[in-house]
Amino acid sequence: MERIGAVLIDIDGVLTVDWQPLPGAVAAMERLRAAGLPLALVTNTTSRTRAEMAAKLAGAGFPVGEDDILTAPAVTAAYLREHCPGARCALLNSGDVREDLAGVTLVDAADEGPPVDVVVLGGAGEAFGYEALNAVFRHLQGGARLIAMHRNLYWRTAQGLDLDTGAFLPGLERAARVEAVVTGKPAEAFYATALAHLGAGASGTLMVGDDIETDVLAAQRFGITGVLVRTGKYLPETHRSASGTPDHVLDSFADLPALLGE
Repeated sequence: MERIGAVLIDIDGVLTVDWQPLPGAVAAMERLRAAGLPLALVTNTTSRTRAEMAAKLAGAGFPVGEDDILTAPAVTAAYLREHCPGARCALLNSGDVREDLAGVTLVDAADEGPPVDVVVLGGAGEAFGYEALNAVFRHLQGGARLIAMHRNLYWRTAQGLDLDTGAFLPGLERAARVEAVVTGKPAEAFYATALAHLGAGASGTLMVGDDIETDVLAAQRFGITGVLVRTGKYLPETHRSASGTPDHVLDSFADLPALLGE
């Protein structure tokens, strides 16, 4: 592990659950900081802005700031500004992340004004009711493009696993006969953005996550060393049936400094 010079870290399920620190996570982060390792927190979380996440994490004791956090909404905004400039974008998301979608023209999914050019799906939650999903479906039937911040099937909460966007997205794609462009993890562009943010190369970077497919194996396909932790959404059956094998498996993020020899 001596060649590792930068670390990418998922937040939900790795550092926290429901924004409460997992045992040993704060101390492990402090050890990485003390070792001088460049790091970035990379997350598909769409319920809070980068500033809100930074405040929550700092309040829990993590030595991180807003500039350390790269989110699916921020990467989605960059994609839309480059590929769909000036487009009217209908956003369906549980949580207000408009602050991280600067430069994007947003309209409500139920807006009956001029035609919608792009449908943007964020994270699932109470906003993903029948009326909202049906409005999105009609926009897609009318020719709108479909952009999804991620395909996560579920995430871990204090009450257990909750359904996420990936539980709804395939139905929309099939019904509307479209294929979504995914901008967050596991998209290669997301990992490329994260590496550029750190000024790091893939071969010298490590990714830590609780989602074996989206976090770990996707990073490994990009040449990044993948570390799966047995916290958050981790399930033994998902691990066994995965499409590949993680480079490393740890009980929790608290074990990462030892793996790195820090």
